[in-house]
Formats: sequence, structure tokens, C-alpha cells
Amino acid sequence: MNQGLNLSVDIGGNIILKNPVMTASGTFGYAGEFHRYMDLNKLGGIVVKGLSLNPSKGNPPPRIVETSCGMLNAIGLENVGIDAFQKEKLPFLRTLDTKIFANIYGKTIDEYARLAAIIENLDGMAGVEINISCPNVSAGGLAFGVDPSAAAHVVKKVRQETKKHVMVKLSPNVTDVTEIALSVENAGADSISLINTITGMAIDADTRKPKLANIIGGLSGPAIKPVALRMVWQTAAKVKIPVIGIGGIMTARDAIEFLIAGASAIQVGTASFINPKASEEIVDGIMLFMQEKGISDVCDLIGSIELPSR
Repeated sequence: MNQGLNLSVDIGGNIILKNPVMTASGTFGYAGEFHRYMDLNKLGGIVVKGLSLNPSKGNPPPRIVETSCGMLNAIGLENVGIDAFQKEKLPFLRTLDTKIFANIYGKTIDEYARLAAIIENLDGMAGVEINISCPNVSAGGLAFGVDPSAAAHVVKKVRQETKKHVMVKLSPNVTDVTEIALSVENAGADSISLINTITGMAIDADTRKPKLANIIGGLSGPAIKPVALRMVWQTAAKVKIPVIGIGGIMTARDAIEFLIAGASAIQVGTASFINPKASEEIVDGIMLFMQEKGISDVCDLIGSIELPSR
């Protein structure tokens, strides 16, 4: 199907993806959960579920609530921890012919640095995605993600510990996302991924109680796509490093819109809960779109938005 088509994209830091479709952290487990549903080798990249130094049980249930055109989650970064990841998850990931990135989370800057140092020595890992923007944990992530100097400090420390690709995942819960983007670019990031979820909540009118045990959570899905698209466009216009678009990407056309806005690649998140094969189908859909439009190189789509004259 891809005869004569070039789908490969450069996301910086000496990383070339075979196509611009990645999976979003927290929505695809450690990839092994999806191998029975799709060909994981067709993906450009996989970002595994967020990892901390020690295992975490996350937040108490209920942790997921369906909303209009989206989903609220307050999982709280439940994960197996970096040691169990190495022993139990990484062997399978090493069998895949795609780039693997570890999303990392720390409550302190030192924890981020220690995680990066461990991953630097792991074969089969292309790099890290620094989560400085999780809105549903009690400490760490959100505070780092909304302050330019704090965000830069985290990136500098991680950069000192690894030569692998450093991607930074940004929060939309800020006044000016480009300010944070420029700060992490200057601190040594190879790429920027955005957006993470938007802070929200849901209330049960009958019980008058929050639907999430954590009270607030992260809103994802089609409801946030217009916000994500706008922030990706603004950020891609400001920074020199590649941008990876995330937020409400359910179809190939959604993904293509992000590429046109300036994203060099995209991540598929909530769609995988609805359709486990969503990311693979988006790869196929991008190829079909290119064939229909007579486009031979996917890079011709990146940043090709035509703005009205003013």
C-alpha cells in the first residue's frame, strides 16, 4: 500500500520514525497488551505508560468517567516501577521494530534525573518523554509543567544524564504554552509533545458528589482537539525543535490536521480505548490520503497550513 510513499519523519535528536504515528503514554500500557489486536511494527513509535522509580498504585477508584466527546481520568500514574519494567516489559519491547520511548515521572528533579540515568543504559530504548504535566497527582508533575524555570531545570538535569532522545510533554493548563516550550527547548530538549490532558471534573447531580475519587482529572478525547490543534500550531511556529501533536486524534484526518498545523509526528491516546487498532488504522489512513492527494512525502504536509492574508 505504501509503494512510492515516504512516511518517515525526523523528530530530532537523531531519531527518524518510520511514520509519524506514535502511541500516547498512559493509553497503550507497555504495548504487549495490544499485540493481539494489531501489528505493533507498523507504528512509528510507542511511548510506554509513565514510569517512576518505585511502583505506584495510583489514585483510588473511581478513576475514569465518560464525558461528552471525551473522558476524564485520574489514574494517578499507576505503574510497575522502573525495575519491574526492565525485567518484565522491556524484553518484549526489544522484539519490536519501532522506536520505544519511556515516559518518566518524578516528584523531585532528582527522581527525573535518576530515571533518565537508568534508561540511558537500557538497550532498545530510543529515549525518554519527560512528563512535567500530569494534572491528577498531588505533587511534582503539574508544578514543574506550569513554571518555565522549573520546567527548564528538570530538562537540564535529564539532559545531563542521557544522550538518548529527550522529549518533553507539556501541559495545556498554562497561560502561554509557547513560553514553556521555549524554556525546555533552550534547556536541551530534542522535541516537544503536546498537549497533555486538560484539568476538569464531573459531578453526580443525584448524589452531589464528584464522580472521580480524586475530584479532578484530566480531560482527553475529541473534546480537546481544537485546543490541542491551536497550541500545536502556536508552538510549532515558535520553536525550532520538532513538535509531536496530541489531543483528540481519533482518525487519520485528525492526525493530518496536526501535521498541517506544524507537528512532525502525532500520538494517539483516547482512541485506543475505543478501538485498539486505532493507531494502526491511522497509519493506513495517512497513506490512503497521500495517495488520493498525490503526495509522495509525508513531510510535505508538515507545517503546510495556508493562513488567510491580513
